[in-house]
Amino acid sequence: MGIYDFNILSNHEKYDIVFTKGKFVDSVKDANITYVLYSLSKFWVEVMYDNRINKILEIGSFVGGETLDRYSNLRNTI
Repeated sequence: MGIYDFNILSNHEKYDIVFTKGKFVDSVKDANITYVLYSLSKFWVEVMYDNRINKILEIGSFVGGETLDRYSNLRNTI
């Protein structure tokens, strides 16, 4: 499955694919929000989770850029 095929799925279908076929990579916590990164085929999927209300807020896919930089330790050392 490519990123374009993934993007046209409903949110329910996206969650199903990510949680069954995606590979967990990392998570980052920022205040009450946890960002969880998965790899899927040749792209990344980020799931945004609100810890206070115990709910998934958003799911997004991308191939690189600033969203992926969130998971790099380099920004903390520069």
